[in-house]
Amino acid sequence: MRVWVAAFCLSSILGWAQAPAGSARATAGVGATVPELPPASSLTAKQRAAREQQWRKEIRHQLYVPDKLPPLEAKVWSSFTPVAGVIADRVTYQTADGMVVPAIVYRPEHSKSKLPGIVVVNGHGGDKYSWYAFWSGMMFARAGAMVVTYDPIGEGERNIEKKSRAGSHDKIVSPPPGVSETDWGQRLAGLMQVDLMQGVSYLISRPEVDPKRIAVVGYSMGSFVSGIAGAIDTRVHAVLLSGGGDYDGAGGYFDSNPLPCQSPPYRSLSVVGDRGAVLYALNAARGPMFVMNGDADTVMDMAHHGPDWFESVRKRAIALRGTDKDMFTAIRYPGISHRTSWVDRDGVAWLGRQIHFANWSETDIAAEPVTHISTWANDNNVDIAKSYMREDREGGLDAVGSGFPGIKREDLMVLPEREWQAMKSRLTYESWAEKTMAEQRASSEHSALTR
Repeated sequence: MRVWVAAFCLSSILGWAQAPAGSARATAGVGATVPELPPASSLTAKQRAAREQQWRKEIRHQLYVPDKLPPLEAKVWSSFTPVAGVIADRVTYQTADGMVVPAIVYRPEHSKSKLPGIVVVNGHGGDKYSWYAFWSGMMFARAGAMVVTYDPIGEGERNIEKKSRAGSHDKIVSPPPGVSETDWGQRLAGLMQVDLMQGVSYLISRPEVDPKRIAVVGYSMGSFVSGIAGAIDTRVHAVLLSGGGDYDGAGGYFDSNPLPCQSPPYRSLSVVGDRGAVLYALNAARGPMFVMNGDADTVMDMAHHGPDWFESVRKRAIALRGTDKDMFTAIRYPGISHRTSWVDRDGVAWLGRQIHFANWSETDIAAEPVTHISTWANDNNVDIAKSYMREDREGGLDAVGSGFPGIKREDLMVLPEREWQAMKSRLTYESWAEKTMAEQRASSEHSALTR
């Protein structure tokens, strides 16, 4: 077997018959043949490392993530105190395609030591105004961490009308002639990846933060984005996925999902082979991962992603990685649906063990009071969609911490109106879409001329 493997070219080791890294972007659809990937036991340590490097390179290529991230160009516009002991900075930083991300960055006013960092990645329709974003910011800052919360493309200050739950990027966009139908979604997903990765870059740029103690927490659509980012960005130490993390195979949930930010980019990753196992293996190579779900979550089709499914993909990922070190662990809550479970005691305790909060020990976390979110939201006039106020969803969470206010929407605006108007072409989904369509047309015309 080892003699046979030694004769393999790199593409054979990767399991790619036709799509090596740097090749044209994939157009594979539902039901495409999945190349068989050799287990780690049949490869040398050098070959395993090369395979992981090539997987990361190919994923970035398929999603238009540049090899070198753009200059950060971070700016703190102003600051405020949402709750005693916590400072919130209104920040912008640059992302892909010359666009700009508005963010609220929470930090403790006082800390006992160097801080860990956390990037919060919202679910579909969520943004820095979502209750769990500002609750996480205040709670984790009080624990002793710096926390980046930001607006995804098309939401909040990146929406043409500054709306939340707008779903602007859900529109299916037909590509110009000669451009793959998946291309728009791949570019959109790539922008979302860079948004997150530049959040990591911002934390690393802050002298108060220990760059070796950075975590990413993602919810629903944010879990889809975060798990891929964890696979390709080795600067991240820990990843927690809530309401998701079920990276399945051909014809599964993500292949069939109609959203352009999920199905097209996920189908493009079929070039790496067993996508779920590869993503989990790459995350394990980076560091620990925790996957939190309710077993009654219909949003993420948990009925078809039970314990046996997770165990199967975990075994395949271990076979590709060659070890179970840092391979993901999962928790399932009986009778629970879609929610941001990282705010509960299980999630906070797991993060504390991975990134070591500056102010809270594990004992402190165990002793910290909890707040029932539906009660808190009603008492503080916090906007949560009615369907998510249910007890089996976000409303039923017992979130770690107490005494947090419902922060007013105007306080979470980063840019004064005049500056927002001046920067609108670098902020909104509509501006990005116009630039991206022009780039697609130019690419199509160039391809036609060089045929």
